[in-house]
This record gives sequence, C-alpha cells and structure tokens, in this order.
Amino acid sequence: MLAHDIIIKPIITEQSMAASAEKKYTFVVAKTANKTQIKQAVEQIFSVKVAKVNTLNYDGKTKRMGKYVGKTSSYKKAVVTLTPASKEIEFFGV
Repeated sequence: MLAHDIIIKPIITEQSMAASAEKKYTFVVAKTANKTQIKQAVEQIFSVKVAKVNTLNYDGKTKRMGKYVGKTSSYKKAVVTLTPASKEIEFFGV
C-alpha cells in the first residue's frame, strides 16, 4: 500500500483545529491500515516525526429518507501526535 492510499483526507473541524495547536492532527485513513503503516505514511508525506497514533473505527449510521432506508459509509479515523521537535503540518497555505 502506498502512503497516499493510506491517508485519504484530513478531518477539518473546530475540534480538530483546536487540537492542532498541540500538534495533534486527524485524518481519515484506509480501513485496513494499522498504526505502524499510518505512522510511516504521515512521516513520508509531510516530512515530520510522529510520536503516537490513535485509531478509531466508525460504523455507518442508518439513515431514512421517507420510506427508504440506507446506511452511511463506515470509516477509520486516526489522530496523529507529532514530536515536540518536528514542524507543524500546514493544511492551508497562509
């Protein structure tokens, strides 16, 4: 698996942006990726040093639209903590 196949997209919410001040970044990752693969992918893509990786699996929710019932897709989320010495990840070019 390539690094860009493991890291799908960043999660940009108010809570995740507040955590980025503490060098914690949140990503949607491939469901089959483990913590070691996520750590190596983030280090390769962003040229930073990762201290810790926490992962969470989310099941799809059942949603209704009138009489029709469906499910949202399930996904895996990773919270990556960087070392104090590493540089920050910039999502927006400011």
